[in-house]
Amino acid sequence: MKWRKSSRKKQYSSAKSDQDQKSAFSQEEISQLTGDIDSDLEHIQQEIGHNSDIRFREFHISRTGIRSVLIFVEGLSDKDFINKQIMKPLMSELTEDYKQEQSAIKENSLKEFLKNHVLSISDLKEVQNIHEVVSEVLIGSTALLINGSTGAFIFATTNIKARNFEEPVSEALVRGPRIGFNEKLSDNTALLRSHGKNESLSIIHFQVGSRAKKGLVIVYMDGIADPDLVEEAKKRIKKIKMDHVADSGYVEQLIEDNYLSPFPQVQSTERPDRVISALMEGRVAILLDGTPFALIVPVTFSMMLQSPEDYYERWIPGTLIRILRFGAAVISLLGPSLYISFISFHPGLIPTKLAISITGTREGVPFPALIEALFMELAIEIMREAGLRLPKPIGPAIGIVGGLIIGEAAVQAGIVSPIMVIVVAITAISSFAIPQYSTGISLRFLRFVVMFFAAVFGLYGVLLFFLLLCSHLVRLKSFGVPYITPAVPYRLSDWKDFIVRMPFQMMKRRPKMMHPKDPSRK
Repeated sequence: MKWRKSSRKKQYSSAKSDQDQKSAFSQEEISQLTGDIDSDLEHIQQEIGHNSDIRFREFHISRTGIRSVLIFVEGLSDKDFINKQIMKPLMSELTEDYKQEQSAIKENSLKEFLKNHVLSISDLKEVQNIHEVVSEVLIGSTALLINGSTGAFIFATTNIKARNFEEPVSEALVRGPRIGFNEKLSDNTALLRSHGKNESLSIIHFQVGSRAKKGLVIVYMDGIADPDLVEEAKKRIKKIKMDHVADSGYVEQLIEDNYLSPFPQVQSTERPDRVISALMEGRVAILLDGTPFALIVPVTFSMMLQSPEDYYERWIPGTLIRILRFGAAVISLLGPSLYISFISFHPGLIPTKLAISITGTREGVPFPALIEALFMELAIEIMREAGLRLPKPIGPAIGIVGGLIIGEAAVQAGIVSPIMVIVVAITAISSFAIPQYSTGISLRFLRFVVMFFAAVFGLYGVLLFFLLLCSHLVRLKSFGVPYITPAVPYRLSDWKDFIVRMPFQMMKRRPKMMHPKDPSRK
């Protein structure tokens, strides 16, 4: 009986697979362009004819009298280009000598004749499938169907108004290029090409999004980037399964190694110069259509605290500013927690005069240090978020005035001490010194965690949190590269561009952590 059931299941499954194959073949036959313009138009209209912005323009090709139709999206396709470069040549006299024209058409097919003698358009291709026609039309291309000719011409007529190249708002510099990416993918790749003649710059195109497809490119330097890294980036991009990928932030979250980590494992940037510098080190960049933010992989924690301006200035001021930035990151993370631990558990570690002064300012405050810090930190975070969402002309003013008023009012009301306001202000200013916004958010989130550790265990809690954080960072990787390299694993040669930025004369080799094919900087 079991054998009969299994045989029946096999027969059913084989019959079902045969039926699926037959339906797939029949569907494929239906989707092919037949050359019968009425039949092809009927199928295309079934797919997209219900859209009010789809235009079907029927006409006859000059003296031949052959029916043709143009299909495009109004507002998305360039109508002036369609009229001048497609409609006008096809509907006017093709050549001066009609007899020569007819003989030329007889020798070649009509499509070949039009492509080689009439249509002076560089970006032109042929497709044989109705689904390809529909997908191309919906992204702004124009399709040309000719009665009696199988297949269709696709013209690149997309006319999306792109924003001009402007200075990146999120990565402002005192010295450096004043240009950033915009939302158009072709403009961004051209901007990378314009940074110098380089035959090694390789760009691989992908389509992401199951329903709303978008263009995405992987950019790397052939001959420098590790082939395994490039293949890993390709594999992760191909695994993206979503209806719509709205921004590069979607891609970042879908390709990172550990989505549970509070630290970003992919670097986002609006600056082409930062992308080119990363490519020259052997990294890989990912650009998505519709967003000005490019992604760089792999990254390390030290990269999140570096700025392109570190390299545009001389190495001594660049190093000092970088060290200051690392110190600001420590203050941003541990400032309030150290205050809580010293005040609540270890006042003996504070110098006597300073301890007396702090005690005097805290007289009359009804809350413990943790409640004080939470109140002020939450107020600062709310004001920071409100300043970002308010209109630009009034956002900064509201943030500054609101902070002064709330701090002063809290002190006058005896809710918090003046020293607490100073600690929170220094912490907030330090967080602004971090160049990467996403890293600043991570440190701000962890600041609240370490504050609770300090409130429960004191200075030992701060040390315990620091050890747990270090153990997590040691295990964290970005595309196979340890997150805190070159500290762990230790690579002395890579320390030339870690906390200290050495002169260019001493940085003759690319980072070993990237395993570049060409390790020397030429």
